[in-house]
Amino acid sequence: MTIQQGRIDVHHHLIPPNFSNVMHRKGIHFVAGAPLPNWTLNNSLEVMNDNGIQTAIMSLSCPGVYFGNVQEAVDLARSCNEFAAEAKVEHPNRFGFFAVLPMPFTDKACIEATYALDVLKADGIVLMGSTEGQFLGDPNFDELMAELNRRKTIVFVHPNMHATSETLSIKTPGFMVEFLCDTTRAAVNLVLTGAIEKYPNIKWILAHAGGFLPYVAWRISLGNLMKEIAINAPQGILTYIKSFYFDTALSPSRMSMAALKELVEPSHILFGSDFPFAPAPLTASQVSTLDNSTFWDEPTKYGINRGHALSLFPQYKMDNEQIVSQPIFKEMGFKEKMKFQIKKPILGILERIRNK
Repeated sequence: MTIQQGRIDVHHHLIPPNFSNVMHRKGIHFVAGAPLPNWTLNNSLEVMNDNGIQTAIMSLSCPGVYFGNVQEAVDLARSCNEFAAEAKVEHPNRFGFFAVLPMPFTDKACIEATYALDVLKADGIVLMGSTEGQFLGDPNFDELMAELNRRKTIVFVHPNMHATSETLSIKTPGFMVEFLCDTTRAAVNLVLTGAIEKYPNIKWILAHAGGFLPYVAWRISLGNLMKEIAINAPQGILTYIKSFYFDTALSPSRMSMAALKELVEPSHILFGSDFPFAPAPLTASQVSTLDNSTFWDEPTKYGINRGHALSLFPQYKMDNEQIVSQPIFKEMGFKEKMKFQIKKPILGILERIRNK
């Protein structure tokens, strides 16, 4: 498909060679129950071209860069960020990136954040919902939060596997349920500890439509009745929850979108694919689900696909671009049509599975 004004994917993972080597060396071949994909930049470019994704803002997934050795985490974070920065330079307007930090070591995280934002020109920072048992909102991270707040940083919150999730006696892969718990716990902790109030210049994007947060938002807001909580959220808990941005990764269904629509302004909903952990056919299925949905009107669909992200990342606005509802693609050429026809049976199978 030839891109006219293509999607901006705010949830798109990179797996740099150095990171992959460390994972394999430590015998870690799965991430929250999903196999670590074999990935290259060309893999991303192919799926982006096939699905009208003009720009992918890449980030490292869990478990992050800390595997028990602090200096290794520092070096690995720098290596991953420099890899991403090179991709951004080599493929302008196709790739951006959220820099990974050597969490949970606040002083070293501040150093890497400064380098990544100032020198490497990262588009923001990726933080796991929890690292080594510590959730975002923990006062141990205040120095980092103050630095990110000063810089008006965009922070992408990706889930991790908390120790409590690892010890559950259930067979469900972690990415199915426990990931969503981690994001929800982190978001709630950010609100109830007062971090959102204290650091209002940080813009937070929550992965996977915010986990369970949209569904439990009203219940969480009952904390307004508890003095020890309300003091940290003087504007009311729902006000802070509504300030989050939410991506659509693995959550484009009408059910998920209905919950988000009731909670936040549509301008706070952004397209995300979760590639390559969501492989190419599943990425195509998510795109198809959003495109064919009758839930959103066309201007809002355009906003989710592209326009809303440009309010956060205006650097990806094309010359003379008007942010209005218009087609995402030009007419497909012959080769593109053939590719799509080959993939249609796979998409049909995925759709039937999803609807069961």
